[in-house]
Amino acid sequence: MLELTRQGPVFVLTMRSGENRFNRRFVDALNGALDEVEGSAGPAALVSVGEDKFYSNGLDLDWLTSEGSAQGPEFIAAFMACLGRFLALPIPTVAAMNGHAFAGGAMLALTHDFRVMRADRGFFCLPEVDIGLPFAPGMSALIQGKLDPSVCRDLMFSGRRIGGSEALALRVVDEAADAEQVLPRAVARAEALASKERTTYGAIKQRLYAEMIRLLAGGAA
Repeated sequence: MLELTRQGPVFVLTMRSGENRFNRRFVDALNGALDEVEGSAGPAALVSVGEDKFYSNGLDLDWLTSEGSAQGPEFIAAFMACLGRFLALPIPTVAAMNGHAFAGGAMLALTHDFRVMRADRGFFCLPEVDIGLPFAPGMSALIQGKLDPSVCRDLMFSGRRIGGSEALALRVVDEAADAEQVLPRAVARAEALASKERTTYGAIKQRLYAEMIRLLAGGAA
């Protein structure tokens, strides 16, 4: 489901669950990986990446409407808390967006400090307006905090898909690269910052993203 490896000081979190949709098992696995990263010592950074054509396609709606239906708001709160952990992680983070990043998967990418996206294939998309799922306050705060205002408005109201080159032009991502260069470029960005002192780096995030972190911790209310 997940594989956590190291390339020098850089932890590489590879999501290996097909479309990498968020259900209870997947979120628990992400939290376990974050526990390991946070428990490490010395210089460190984190890169997340998917496989094949998916970075992450968001919430596992099939699970949520079947065996996970009883967990409902409790699970959404846990998912948002997990996003908050990525956002506040006291080390540099880079999303290596190897493929589609939809809905919650797009939000996961936005929690990272930097984003490198595949230029030729794969979409970034916030489709909630078309699937009847209003953004929870923490989700809205995250998107508003990470995207330029007009881009935030357009993507949230239209639900349209944008590829890597357009995402770069709109400053949704920091770099668009060929498929085979997405992960190496993300690792290089992470490694360049891995020596930053954790307490200071984490404090900067806590103050910069204070409202986002607070609202994500508040769950779906």
